[in-house]
Amino acid sequence: MPYLFTHFKEKVTPDGEQVYFGISKDGYNWEEVNGGNPVLTAQLGEKGCRDIEIVRLHTGGFVILTTDLCIAYRMDENYNVNWQNVNRTGSKCLRMWKTDDLVNFSEEKLIYFGRDDFGCLWAPEVFFDEENEEYLIHWGSTVEESDYKHMSIYCSVTKDFETFSEPKLYFTKNNEILDSHIQKVGDTYHLFYKNADKPPMNMHATSKSLYGPFEHDEKFEEYMDKEIDRPGSYEGPTVYTLPDGRWCMMLDFFGCEKSKMGYVPFVSSEPGSMNFERVPQEFSFPYGFKHGRVIEITAEEYERLKNM
Repeated sequence: MPYLFTHFKEKVTPDGEQVYFGISKDGYNWEEVNGGNPVLTAQLGEKGCRDIEIVRLHTGGFVILTTDLCIAYRMDENYNVNWQNVNRTGSKCLRMWKTDDLVNFSEEKLIYFGRDDFGCLWAPEVFFDEENEEYLIHWGSTVEESDYKHMSIYCSVTKDFETFSEPKLYFTKNNEILDSHIQKVGDTYHLFYKNADKPPMNMHATSKSLYGPFEHDEKFEEYMDKEIDRPGSYEGPTVYTLPDGRWCMMLDFFGCEKSKMGYVPFVSSEPGSMNFERVPQEFSFPYGFKHGRVIEITAEEYERLKNM
């Protein structure tokens, strides 16, 4: 069962904040695609791609969405970044490409959702709602009403990635949250997200409805607090099922020098089980994959990407 990992690289130059592909035959051992060079390079907006999302459409083909942001362009001469300014003036649109074969791509497009009060649209992800045959796009944003100081998860719905519903609030808490990721196992929706503070760590909640309400998972919070060193230094969760039936949760570790940043794997016994164990020794990466998404692909798609 092959897999595709869409991601970016953490660098101080703009070429890192573009769309990269990684592939794997088994979900454990990953290879670079296109010689480790970007598969797609942004030309519009802020000319950067962070938080790379990919979704396979139920009608065929794929859509790639990214945060429209290049932190490298916003660094000063000492490589410092004004993150408060980024949250106010950053990604005002989401970047999108479409592709039928993962090799040939449509023209780049910026999606504007019609709200001028968003500060920055971070980390878009897509969940396909089978019952309504529509796609829920969700992302983290600050808004003008809170002086761009409180991030929550907002959403929009589309059936074709051409027209989009007016954005609305999807999930919020008293503290800032970001990096939402949704998985459905049986009749349960699993929402993974990152608490920015109080406490700063990845969280998990569940619901029987896609739109909640969601119930907080206290045991997962206890695990992150007690078993994970520096839990606030992980973000960008993505979860997928391994060929042996185990559930893999990848968390993006950023609490170190840039050359050592990247995803760290946690594995549980089966989909839906939150009894994770940190097992980096079972996985290999050609370099640090940053904030992205893992999907299953076919053997034919794997070979096509390997020869890119």
